[in-house]
Formats: sequence, structure tokens, C-alpha cells
Amino acid sequence: MNQTFRIRVTRTLLACGMAVPFLLSAPVHSAEDGAKYPSKAIRFIVPFPPGGGNDTIARLVGQQMAATFGQQVTIDNRPGAAGALGAQLAATSPADGYTIFLAGVGSHGLNPNLTKKPLYDPVRDFDAISLIASAPLLVVVHPSLPAKSVKDLIALAKAKPDAINYASNGTGGSSHMAVELFDMLAGTKMTHIPYKGLAPALTELMSGEVQVMFSSAVAMLPQVRAGRLRAIAMTGSKRSAAIPDVPTVAEAGLKGYETGSWYGVAAPAGTPKYAIDKLGTEIIRITKSPQVTNKLVEEAVIPVGSTPGEFSAYIKSEIARWGKVIKQAKIQPT
Repeated sequence: MNQTFRIRVTRTLLACGMAVPFLLSAPVHSAEDGAKYPSKAIRFIVPFPPGGGNDTIARLVGQQMAATFGQQVTIDNRPGAAGALGAQLAATSPADGYTIFLAGVGSHGLNPNLTKKPLYDPVRDFDAISLIASAPLLVVVHPSLPAKSVKDLIALAKAKPDAINYASNGTGGSSHMAVELFDMLAGTKMTHIPYKGLAPALTELMSGEVQVMFSSAVAMLPQVRAGRLRAIAMTGSKRSAAIPDVPTVAEAGLKGYETGSWYGVAAPAGTPKYAIDKLGTEIIRITKSPQVTNKLVEEAVIPVGSTPGEFSAYIKSEIARWGKVIKQAKIQPT
């Protein structure tokens, strides 16, 4: 019996005041199981295509985990529905410690607020392991757009409502919602052009088919440094050491604006505690190692490395925060 299904049935029975059959009890894991873990390859589900910021972070962490555990960590890219399809797959996978999921603001903060009938519950169906890092988004424009600052972009967007097209890596994702928040605070209206992943969005942005994107600095910085795109702001609360000359959106003129993306690891609900603890300890070690810390900072990403409890609380706070933004922006769940 699928363990996630078992847990759901158990909760339903308990809520109804009914006795829970012994067949629905969680499987017993021995100390020997914990000592041997992991004894085979771990599948790391990433709910976005290869080549983007999420994929880059997952592969960086996966390589370090594989070296420590002596077991392969296989990246399984499952894009679709702003992370929802990959999250559903992870939520319904065996809770044995051999499936983990790259959780983010889309799958565990935005989707629950944007969907009337979610495919999964980010709190009920997952066990939080660790928040790897947070990442402010980079605001970039195609060189053909005469905007060299946030004030320029606002002025252009106000002068010609809907005339400026902005790309996102999917409806309801962090890059989409970042612009919705920007439009709401700035009183502008730009036209959303969603793509199936970051790679096609970036291709169209560099060709000039769309003019603006708020997205992961991990993927955008190489194009900025090559002169193919122009960076005008960061969406975080302070400037990034990777690009110190680029101001935040707030200091560039849009007071109160702050948003970003984040990357964490979760597992199907009911995953053995020994697996959660071992994975969490390893991720904290990885994020705090000089090699990985320096790599993340170079890409304008802020290392975190939280405990399972801290990450669980963070997920709940993100669901609440984005719920307020979406309601205020009058975005209707679909």
C-alpha cells in the first residue's frame, strides 16, 4: 500500500473518531535500516527542465551528496504546471528515503494559493528536510529596450500599458508573480508571456521577442556578463556581492518591493526519521562548505542550510505571505 495513501486514510479515520486498523500503521524501521542508509541510489526530483537555476542548484547539491554517501544521486527533471507536476510525483512516491524533491517558492508557496484543487498539499504531503538557499531575482531587459533603471522601466510601462512583454518560466511561478507584485506596487501593466521552462524563455528574451524578465540570477548572470542582456535591479532586500553595482528594486525607486526564489529539499510524508536527519545534516554541511558557499555567492545565491523544523516553518510562512499578495493583486485561483 502506498505510504502517502496510508497516511491520508489514517488521518481521515482519526478525524472521524474511528479506530485505525493495524494494517494502516506506519512501517517499522530498525536501527539497522538507519545504519545502512543510503544503500542504493537516491532519486532527486526537480520540477523544472535542465539548464535553469533550480536544476543547477540540485546538481550542485546532488554531486556533493553522492560523494559523501557513495551512492548515485539521480536528477529526475519533471517540469510542468509551475512545479506542480513534479511535486505531485514526489508526494505520491514511496516514503522510504530514496526519493527527495527540490521544493521552491512555486511548488511550496505559490501553487497552493493559485489552484482551486491542488494536486498535493505542500505541508501535509511532504516532510521538510532543509532550505538550501534563497535567491533574489535579477531584473533584466533586452538591450533594445531603452530602460537603464527601474524608474525608466516604470516610465515606459506607464506610457504604453501592455506594450512591454515580459517572459516567465511558467504561469504562477516566481518570475511571473514577481512582475505581478511589481505591476501592483508601481501602477504599471506589462503583458505576460509564459514559457515552458527557463531555457525557452531565455532564448526568446535574448532574441528580443520579449523585452523583460525577472528571474534567477544563476541563469541570467552569464548573459548579462556577455552583454546580451542588461541588468537593472535585484529583487532582494540588499545588493548582491556577485553584482554590487546593481541596486535593489526598492532602493532604485519602488519602495516596499522585495521578493525572490528559494531552493529546499523535501521528501514524501512519512519518510523515516533517520533518512530525514541524515539528509538534513548532509545538506547543512554542503551549504556551509567553503567550496559550495563560494559557488553560490558567485551566482548571487545566499546559502542557508536550515534544520527540518526551521524549513517546515518557513514553508508555512511563505504560503501565508503569497496568499496575501495574490489576494491583494486580485489574482483568481484556477
